[in-house]
Amino acid sequence: MSKIAIRINPADAVAVALQPLSKGTQVTLEAMDNVPEVTVTLQEDITAGHKFAIRPIKKDESVIKYGYPIGAASEDIDVGKHVHTHNIHTLLSEAASYSYDEANAKAAYDAWYKETESLRQNVPTVNVYKRADGRVGSRNEIWIVPLVGCVNKISETLANWANAKYCKGEPKPNKKGGLEGFHVWTHPYGCSQMGGDKETTAKILADLVHHPNAGGVLVVSLGCEENNVPYFKEFLGDYDENRVKFMVTQQSKDELSDGKKLLKELASYAKKFKREERPLTDIVLGMKCGGSDGMSGITANALIGRICDAMTGMGGRVMLTEVPEMFGAEQMLMNRCVDRATFEKTVDLINGFKDYYSRHNQVCYENPSPGNKAGGITTLEDKSLGCVQKGGKAPVTGVLKYGERLPQDTTGLTLLEGPGNDIVSTTDMTGAGANIILFSTGRGTPLGAPVPTVKIATNHPLAQSKANWIDFDAAELLDRPSDEVRDKLLALICDIVSGRAVTKNERNGYREIAIFKDGVTL
Repeated sequence: MSKIAIRINPADAVAVALQPLSKGTQVTLEAMDNVPEVTVTLQEDITAGHKFAIRPIKKDESVIKYGYPIGAASEDIDVGKHVHTHNIHTLLSEAASYSYDEANAKAAYDAWYKETESLRQNVPTVNVYKRADGRVGSRNEIWIVPLVGCVNKISETLANWANAKYCKGEPKPNKKGGLEGFHVWTHPYGCSQMGGDKETTAKILADLVHHPNAGGVLVVSLGCEENNVPYFKEFLGDYDENRVKFMVTQQSKDELSDGKKLLKELASYAKKFKREERPLTDIVLGMKCGGSDGMSGITANALIGRICDAMTGMGGRVMLTEVPEMFGAEQMLMNRCVDRATFEKTVDLINGFKDYYSRHNQVCYENPSPGNKAGGITTLEDKSLGCVQKGGKAPVTGVLKYGERLPQDTTGLTLLEGPGNDIVSTTDMTGAGANIILFSTGRGTPLGAPVPTVKIATNHPLAQSKANWIDFDAAELLDRPSDEVRDKLLALICDIVSGRAVTKNERNGYREIAIFKDGVTL
């Protein structure tokens, strides 16, 4: 690694250590734009991913990183000093005002469109499953969806039986096509819920039933739950009776025998599907980060941002969620909204989540976890500015409420209402229609969504030590040209959605769901 530290933006007051640095080390930061080269002598040991001052910062002065404030100094900070939770405080509050400049937004769009022009000339193709409604699936699996937690174990028993019968006990994608496995999405919900929680449960489960990665779906009900079949069908809407089957276990003398019969019918239907060549832009890409560290906004999230720009530049669809991790960086996204209506929806998205915190008597800025802080993230602004790097420079073209599905005629970057929690937000993106999720991590996590979840490490040590979790090492950005690394990841995405490669979460069987809750449980 040629660099030992990096100044991300020419306006920054801090630099980030790319490796552990000892007190007394002289660090030279290269010139950027009109800002000259600077050499700093460290006055303290600096852990990899952590920040140090590259110019004097006075008490109460904004501390700039990514070109934006990540907080204010709580004391005077000398050059070469460690900059972290002991000498910075947040500038966030529940109330904030936002602005929209249509001329600047158009200029940002024009610049992005010009930068991505070459990508539109050569859109890669992938081999995927074309569904009757025009959407495509990156997998052709049979999903079992319990309507209530009471039937989780019945559903798991049926899935285990079906995988043993049809997949030799090892469900996996097939590059040619056909039946690729049985999966059940267990959860503890569907009954004893008040407020909007029952409706939210039904919406997300209906989204999963409609998901194009499922060639067939068995919906399993107990019978007496609040989220019963008649209620659930109100949210499900139209469906193909050959593709979706229902079983009410209280009405069955032998639910396992009846369930196996229905799965046989679904297997016969789903195994007829074959992969066909389609443009990469037919898939829907989700973006997520979890267990972030000080390298996230420099490597993994920045690389995902390059993928976002490539996908949207080609005319594809990408989703970004984790609304609380936009706090402090939301104006960056608002500046790229394609019109005022989208800007207003984005303001409502941000303020709505702040209201959620306030309703529960919580402040909106106590977000960075102990792991985040250990990795070098100091404030929520610091975390958010790194988080939104996943959106690259792409225009914000839409905003979705939690539980809504992405319209087929949408292109560009869509903001999706949802929390930062890893399992809830990956389920949210799956429900909205993501065929694959890019998941950056600096601390490491085995978690996976129902769809292929590509784990992207922010640093070399994590990629090497947790190779059984990690699919891609984004720290290659520090060693190789960024376009080269972007194209390598893009090729991996094409292989995964085409069934030529398997993500680690799929190989390990780490796939699960969780549904956002905001009400009372009886």
